[in-house]
Amino acid sequence: MKRIPYGRQWIDDADLAALSEAARADFITQGPRVEAFEQALAAAVGAPYAVAVSSGTAALHLAALAAGVGPGDLAITSPLSFVASMNGALYCGGRPAFADIDPVTHNLTAASLEAAIARAGRPKLVVPVHYAGLPVDMPAVSRVARAAGAVIVEDACHALGAAYRDPVDPARWHRVGSCAHADMAVLSFHPVKHITTGEGGAITTASEALYRSLLRLRSHGITREPERLRAPEAERGPWYYEMQELGFNYRITDLQSAIGTSQLRRLPAFIERRRAIAARYREAFSGLETLGIPVEPEGLRHAYHLYPIWVDEARLGRSRRAVFEELQARNLGVQVHYLPIHLQPYYRDRFGTGPGQHPEAERFYRGAISLPMFPAMGEAEVERVIEAVRAVVGAGIATG
Repeated sequence: MKRIPYGRQWIDDADLAALSEAARADFITQGPRVEAFEQALAAAVGAPYAVAVSSGTAALHLAALAAGVGPGDLAITSPLSFVASMNGALYCGGRPAFADIDPVTHNLTAASLEAAIARAGRPKLVVPVHYAGLPVDMPAVSRVARAAGAVIVEDACHALGAAYRDPVDPARWHRVGSCAHADMAVLSFHPVKHITTGEGGAITTASEALYRSLLRLRSHGITREPERLRAPEAERGPWYYEMQELGFNYRITDLQSAIGTSQLRRLPAFIERRRAIAARYREAFSGLETLGIPVEPEGLRHAYHLYPIWVDEARLGRSRRAVFEELQARNLGVQVHYLPIHLQPYYRDRFGTGPGQHPEAERFYRGAISLPMFPAMGEAEVERVIEAVRAVVGAGIATG
């Protein structure tokens, strides 16, 4: 029986045709397809600007740099995320603090951010993570972060296609990545994400100044903009450029951008398919008592990058590990997202973090299992997952 992974890309003939055309062009990197992808991405999320880069991690690093994070500056994010959510600030010399998650949404909240600030101090950077694709309460979190004087960078790597209702104008929805309540937002195009470029990422922003800074930082800190050049005009030839700050080679290629632009055309269909799979899982599992399932509170539109269930070991009388291994034995490529960042050995050794500091994130981690969730899943595969979960956990899923 074929193994069903927890996530997988969907490359079709249109994507391959776009790649083939790009491969025959004069420029396969630093060419026009990069800007075309950026414009299409900005339009898709409703942001004025987008800067495409080599990975979501590179995007987080450049966003922290553009935010001005330097040695000793405090950054706060959720402990329930991939390590890159905080590593971007560490690359700049920042120091970490974490705001624990809500037990229902699994996102940090305004209250947990306030508590983290009271405990650790005023942050230079706040990075709300839209865990699994469910938007953070950005209006509330933004108010707290702004009051503390922080730059806000949404980690939207799970949430392309997600949206949230405006609290003042309920008829209006903000797409995640539009930066309606943030300075920047970061996206990832890894193969398990909503669209893929192989590897790749992007930063979106509504600030032209941040946009220009990100463009320079993406390519060695180099600029050719005439109004920024320092040399007298008489000394500049058509070849002339200046490195004015320490940047990086975090460029994305035209080959990747061609695939990304093609993939974006199917983003609405990808999201609807993910939501349909989630609806079927919810229908199959919601009456059970030994697991928790994702929620979608009123006013939030979930993008379902992940579908994490939560094993109630006490009610089930079995460990999460036993359930995980039995699901694997049934050829389901389940995964766990994530070991909380503050429990990672590097953070424990360098910053003194450890167990008991963020109990909700730790509690969720102890029971979490991510089920297969990707738009190319057929109905038979979805039913196989449901049958396997029900067989392994018995008659139960709780709401934790």
